[in-house]
Amino acid sequence: MFPGIGGRGMNPAKVKQMMKQMGINITEINDVEQVIIRTVDRDIVFNDANVSIMNAQGTDTYQIVGTPEEVARELQIPDDDVRLVAEQTGVSEDQARDALKDANGDLAEAILALSS
Repeated sequence: MFPGIGGRGMNPAKVKQMMKQMGINITEINDVEQVIIRTVDRDIVFNDANVSIMNAQGTDTYQIVGTPEEVARELQIPDDDVRLVAEQTGVSEDQARDALKDANGDLAEAILALSS
């Protein structure tokens, strides 16, 4: 990619100078405690993350180096949904919350399950 980079004896200061000449600037974010990437069904947590920002042509690219740990995300059921299901079906809020969890948060499915 870049001549001489990655080879033996390449001076890190020279590499940094070459990157700066090409308009690429890399900075480290110090004292990072944790990085979390959230998806619909899981979190990817880096507790030992080293984070750097590479700016090239006005675009920032973040690089995370560390050991990822995947954690399943628990479905969050809004209290308003629990109350609605409980009112519609005449069950307790605990039963309504359980039905909503079983239905992956689908109100209609939870109400139908409790009504039958």
